[in-house]
Amino acid sequence: MELRQLEHFVTVAEERHFTRAAELLQISQSGLSASIRSLEQELGTSLFIRSTRRVELTTAGQALLADSVRTLASAAAARNAVAAVRGLLRGRLTIGAEPCLGSVDLPAELAAFRTANPGVEVRLRYSGSEELVEAVAGGRADVAVVVDTGHAPSGVRLRPLSTQSLLVLCHPEHRFAAEDSIPIEALRGEPLVGFQEGWAAQTLARRAFAAAGFDYRAAMEVNDVHPLLDLVGYNLGIAVVPESFARKRPEQLRAVALSGDVPEWSVAVAVSDEPSPAAAAFLRQLARVEAPTPVDAPTPAAERSAEQPA
Repeated sequence: MELRQLEHFVTVAEERHFTRAAELLQISQSGLSASIRSLEQELGTSLFIRSTRRVELTTAGQALLADSVRTLASAAAARNAVAAVRGLLRGRLTIGAEPCLGSVDLPAELAAFRTANPGVEVRLRYSGSEELVEAVAGGRADVAVVVDTGHAPSGVRLRPLSTQSLLVLCHPEHRFAAEDSIPIEALRGEPLVGFQEGWAAQTLARRAFAAAGFDYRAAMEVNDVHPLLDLVGYNLGIAVVPESFARKRPEQLRAVALSGDVPEWSVAVAVSDEPSPAAAAFLRQLARVEAPTPVDAPTPAAERSAEQPA
């Protein structure tokens, strides 16, 4: 059993697809399939259930995955330690992020990091904050830029970056649009546009609704901010979002402040207790980033009315 085979196995397990895994590994699909078959023959069992669209782990594959991730992480740490002694920064940096956090210009930060550290291979994956924190805990990501939802597994630290308020985003013709502020209880029974399970906006909205004594039920769920803005723009529902979302379409949508027991949108960096040299370098880079300019508060309804031509 070789480290190369374990890397192939873990990549296929994460992608659930041989073609995508081969592209990430930059090898041919036939070469990847041959590597997995060789590993299965050595272990005497199948690791994947293959279908025409995707692959799933067998029971044996599930048992192998966690140990494989740990083995690869230990091997990478050993290589990085030797490189550090030589004054080099090498290896791979896997970064996770929830999109549209409103705090970090991640593409710019990645570009700056790659320029300063050309020997480090950078990988980026977007997902919900809860899944990303678990990825850091499981060694599948080195760092993750997430929203703090109060969930931090053992061995993971959250370093705060910025904080903003949650508010309601609605169509200009919605009855909330004329209000300066509304209590969280006013959202009871309103059609909601929200994010899928595991995304921070849903987790925080669900928590706020529960504190107010009613359930969170989104009629429409998305996995990106732009479809959410489109749906609210057609008056198909309201959305509970951070302040930064309101700045994306200020001429088309209304942002209304929320009062009551509403959690804050706190952006943080999730990192293991013992980050790799590459992860530590990325954290040092983020620490030098100035705090973003505060988001403008929603324009009160009275001022909006005064701004309208007579």
